[in-house]
Amino acid sequence: MILIALFWIFLFILVYTYIGYPLILWLIVTGKRLLFPARHNDQPDYEPEVCLFVTAFNEIDFVKQKVENSRQLDYPHQKVQYLWVTDGSDDGTEVRLREYPHNDVYHLPERNGKMHAMNRGMKFVKAPIVIFSDTNTILNRNAIREIAACFSDPSVGCVAGEKRIMEHKADVASVAGEGLYWKYESWVKRMDAELNTAVGAVGELFALRRELFEEVEPDTILDDFVISMRIAQKGYKIAYTPNAYAEETASMNVKEELKRKIRIAAGGIQSLPRLKKLLNPFRFGALSWQFFSHKVMRWTLAPVSLFLLFLVNGFMVLTEEFPGYPGFYTFFFYLQLVCYLLALLGWFLENQKLRLKILFAPYYFVSINYASILGIVRYFRGRQPVQWEKSKRAGVL
Repeated sequence: MILIALFWIFLFILVYTYIGYPLILWLIVTGKRLLFPARHNDQPDYEPEVCLFVTAFNEIDFVKQKVENSRQLDYPHQKVQYLWVTDGSDDGTEVRLREYPHNDVYHLPERNGKMHAMNRGMKFVKAPIVIFSDTNTILNRNAIREIAACFSDPSVGCVAGEKRIMEHKADVASVAGEGLYWKYESWVKRMDAELNTAVGAVGELFALRRELFEEVEPDTILDDFVISMRIAQKGYKIAYTPNAYAEETASMNVKEELKRKIRIAAGGIQSLPRLKKLLNPFRFGALSWQFFSHKVMRWTLAPVSLFLLFLVNGFMVLTEEFPGYPGFYTFFFYLQLVCYLLALLGWFLENQKLRLKILFAPYYFVSINYASILGIVRYFRGRQPVQWEKSKRAGVL
């Protein structure tokens, strides 16, 4: 009976995390749309001064691409402060940036991590709206305008843009898997925002009101998530606008993607005690439910449940310990076995040119959950530094 109980607990955690929570969100949001038709308060002509804030570490190969993209955005140039912080760069990134006279470049030879650079750079921001972006991403032409329009609503303290993966090599496992994952994640984030507030932002593109920024612990791994959620903790909404998006190439391969996912998992565990107040539903209501369901379960319970479910189910089949409905438990075990075999096949065919993306989905799903467990272990062993080796990407866009 203990095995049966564990089987259903692990299965519930997995189904709720990846299917149940998004489905409940969709049902509530659909009902909300019917009962309370949306009123768009955004003012598309709202044009406050903004600061386009980029931190860079040894990104000389991406400087020209990023600078040109920034100047091509549809927003009055005189209302944009182009701010770059290049702490620790020793490849000439800051020298190349200073070749463009409109850039405000602040450089230190010491590398203290991205969060330290962000804390330092905020002292040089002049505009009321700060838009953060990564060097290796390309923003769509209307990105700043779409973000600025969201801030016309005074209840919005932070705006999350959308992350998109370039899929010109979608027949490679890392590209296909990461692309599918972010389409799924963007849909959930859109539902979150429409219900109440988005749950965090991604560093590729997010913005905030300057007066709401407070210095964050320099050892913070997930700077974008902690910064945005602390603004939500103050009672402001995190708006989500898929019309403002940052495009980047996928990790070069799944091994490189695993490095990134391990870091994110370690950062997720680190962020939980720093955001523990958000788990109080009596104070934060729906936000507590969203935070727990969307992030806490995905970072902690779901990865462990995925692999324990297979082990428990396998032991049940081997010992025939399943009174009642034995066919179901046997069928479910072999279903899992097939999925893991597909994941193994995806690993074998990782860099083969295949058009059937579905072959890579099990591989990517198993990989990111495995990475989450490694990230948890790494965090508790104290081996995740704030400075980290960037994952290799497929190339310049």
